[in-house]
Amino acid sequence: MATIRRFGILSQLRSEASRHIVRYRKGRVRGSGRGLAFWFRPETASISEVPMDDREMTLFVRGRSADFQSIAVQGTIGWHVVDPERLASRIDFSIDLGSGRLRGEPVEQIEARLSGIAAQATLQHLGGQPVRALLDGGPEPLRLRLESVLAADPALAEIGVAAVSVRLTDLAPTKELERALQTPTYEALQGKADEATFGRRALAVEKERAIAENELATRTELARRETVLIAQEAQNLRERAAGEAEARGLEAAAEAERIRAVEGARAEAERERVATYRDLPPAVLLGLAAREFAGKLDTIEHLTINPDLLAAVLGELRHAPALAAGR
Repeated sequence: MATIRRFGILSQLRSEASRHIVRYRKGRVRGSGRGLAFWFRPETASISEVPMDDREMTLFVRGRSADFQSIAVQGTIGWHVVDPERLASRIDFSIDLGSGRLRGEPVEQIEARLSGIAAQATLQHLGGQPVRALLDGGPEPLRLRLESVLAADPALAEIGVAAVSVRLTDLAPTKELERALQTPTYEALQGKADEATFGRRALAVEKERAIAENELATRTELARRETVLIAQEAQNLRERAAGEAEARGLEAAAEAERIRAVEGARAEAERERVATYRDLPPAVLLGLAAREFAGKLDTIEHLTINPDLLAAVLGELRHAPALAAGR
């Protein structure tokens, strides 16, 4: 905004370097430039102040796709003045000579023209394709189209304004349409997640089954080995019992053989002894018996001799000398 000071019938204007001043007097341009400072008479002067810095305006357009779906476009358009004198002649940039402020809202008029051109191109772009193609393509094709349309539009060149940049921040459907479009993708992702979950569960079940089968096989093998061990132990016991029985049989046979040998020897000795006694005379036998009897007196507590036994013994004693003499 220009700074104006009043000194009597004269006023002084000082402008900034980012502002272009166009001074008119009697309908003609008397001065034009950026950052001017001059004296003037308010009664006879008309001054316009055109901003020369780059400006940005917000762009918001809601349109319909070829399949009648609502889509919103948001972004910004950058512009600046390329011919300030032409712009000042087409749009009112005159300032109040007392305060230095713009009398109207010329910047809003320029931005309205830019917005109208951009909105028309945006609606044509949206209406030429279905919503899926628009969303898949993204904002870049529309941005390029807007740059081309704004650069070639004669209405902007006529007023000395040029668009310098177009930036689109969003190209999106309504919330309901967005959810509807997201549903197939969401369901597909959910299906893949479910498949992964089922796969993990199936793998876990398969591992559990393998572990159970391994445990069963281990128990079966242990039972088989235990059966073999029990059978082997039974066989060992049978073999040991047979061995012990055979050893006892051999021992019994040896003992029997030993007893037979001892008894045989004893019987033979007894036979020889009996044979020896058989040839002895009765008196000698009686003597031997008496001697044997005398050796047993200490252990004999009672002795019974009946008359028959005594008569027989005395008879044998009487016949003993005769038998001895006959021999």
